[in-house]
Amino acid sequence: MALGARLELRQGQGLVITPQLQQAIKLLQLSNLELEAYVEGELERNPLLQRDERDSEPEGEVEARASEDYAADQIPDSGAAPDMDISRDAEASPGERATGDAEGAQDAGGSIDWSRAGSGGSQSFEDADDFEQRLSHEKTLHEHLHDQLMVAGFSGIELAAASVLVDAVDEGGYLRLDLVETAERLGCDETFLHDTLRMLQRFEPVGVFARDVRECLMLQLQDRDRCDPAMVALLDNLELLARRDMPALRKACGVDDEDLKEMIAELRALTPRPGAAFGSEPATPVVPDVSVREGLGGMWHVELNSDTLPRLLVDQRYHARVSAAARTDQEKVFVADCVASANWLVKSLDQRAKTILKVASEIVRQQDGFLAFGVEHLRPLNLKTVADAIGMHESTVSRVTTNKYIATPRGLFELKFFFTSAIQATEGGEAHSAESVRHKIRQLIDAERTEAEVHSDDRIVEILKETGVDIARRTVAKYREAMRIPSSVERRRMLKEAV
Repeated sequence: MALGARLELRQGQGLVITPQLQQAIKLLQLSNLELEAYVEGELERNPLLQRDERDSEPEGEVEARASEDYAADQIPDSGAAPDMDISRDAEASPGERATGDAEGAQDAGGSIDWSRAGSGGSQSFEDADDFEQRLSHEKTLHEHLHDQLMVAGFSGIELAAASVLVDAVDEGGYLRLDLVETAERLGCDETFLHDTLRMLQRFEPVGVFARDVRECLMLQLQDRDRCDPAMVALLDNLELLARRDMPALRKACGVDDEDLKEMIAELRALTPRPGAAFGSEPATPVVPDVSVREGLGGMWHVELNSDTLPRLLVDQRYHARVSAAARTDQEKVFVADCVASANWLVKSLDQRAKTILKVASEIVRQQDGFLAFGVEHLRPLNLKTVADAIGMHESTVSRVTTNKYIATPRGLFELKFFFTSAIQATEGGEAHSAESVRHKIRQLIDAERTEAEVHSDDRIVEILKETGVDIARRTVAKYREAMRIPSSVERRRMLKEAV
């Protein structure tokens, strides 16, 4: 058989994930905070991108800027190379930025709006996000401990070791380091480090520098001169207290029922997190990406939150200037890449907003019963149902609903909240949402007032089946434990103690 070489042409189709497509997929799954950080990085990297702030400017300033741009376009080209210094606006004075030219800045006088002109400098106090925080600064736990350390009389190596221990205290007031390892790292004796720790444990608030909950409560009891042998035995058996095993606690502490109740009440009056009373980093509030409101005729209106959508523009005038000034191939390629990247980013952001609105609208349509009547009417829903309804892939719906929040008349929810598994109904009825079943279980348990009214897991199964929910006992136990609800035996003990 003869062998030979030949050429063949084959035509086929294949899916290629281009860098632009990868960017679009990445933008789709970013939260609003992550998206804002990503856009800030693109604004710094790409000189052709700028924020669209026309809606936030007064109408007079928009008209003045438009007139200035028109006048600049009418200036005849002298043949000289355009100015390619993009840092001109950053180096201009506040007066020049407010009036548009240096001469106008000299004549502006008191007519310049310094609160708007201070966006790039330090003249504006109103634009400083942390101005009010500085005025109402709450002392943190570390600052409070360092203030006590400076007046505690430590010196030399004691001060150095104490500073290391203070820096290892978390926001709750607990010491988060190993003393043996720290002693080896500092090159000091372990006994010396323990002595230093005992001195630091006298600081305020009482209980700080503890290494566990038992030690924290012990320090507070010692400060109150209430650390007797019975109380020490109670602290040594906190796991029995968590299980509410009162007979075992009475035996371990050697006290009767009345004394044990008084000891438990005294223990509950202590603070397991002594550092919680001090200031900490403010929590970032959740900003909804979509909002839902009820309109006329019971219709639901779904709207995007414009505050979370970055508005960008491609500076076409500046692109024309730098394109005309480009001389080498490297400069031309750079300008072409910048304009292509800018156009694609603007298009991707617009597509992201439309996709989020489309998915959220379908979720609202599927879960209109929840919005109207509450969690008991939450329907079972999965990604495939939404994806088929809007003509998208399940992975796209999954990315859209990740770290996205929706504001409804019933509260703020993550979009993932509306996707719940189905629990079959008895006699072939409509399936129930797992979230609505959990809500029914919680309602049954919250209605318990006496020991006789406490429902076991088997009894809860019977009650749910009477309402049309076909559920197994192990599922009820799983839901109850997920909601951190004690068992029926522990609930009976709690009600008995409360009497």
